[in-house]
Amino acid sequence: MELQLSTPALLFPAISLLFLSYTNRFISYASLVRGLHEGWQNQKSPAIQAQIGNLRRRLLLIRHMQIAGAASLLVCVGSMMALFLGAVPVGEALFGASLILMLVSLALLIRELQISLNALDVQLKDMEE
Repeated sequence: MELQLSTPALLFPAISLLFLSYTNRFISYASLVRGLHEGWQNQKSPAIQAQIGNLRRRLLLIRHMQIAGAASLLVCVGSMMALFLGAVPVGEALFGASLILMLVSLALLIRELQISLNALDVQLKDMEE
């Protein structure tokens, strides 16, 4: 099966939606960090300390998610350029690499969601006590 120039273009809407989602998550975490900072200055509770460590891991994952997503888009554009120039094997290899980078980004998203759920659990346990 020969890869058509339009096939890599199918990733553009998916990557755009992923970046919108990642950006929204980042903005909400930035707001949460600011709120935790204020709470930490008023009361240095163990629950806030647990949230700080959790947020560091989540922010690191978001950074890696965004880098993998951006690299996926960049390699996808390279794939389209290679296909446009008639270098089909290079275009196919780059498209495969783009898909792998997209998978990495999505796998990091799943891990970040797991950590987010743990953070909510810490918050709920604190309220139960």
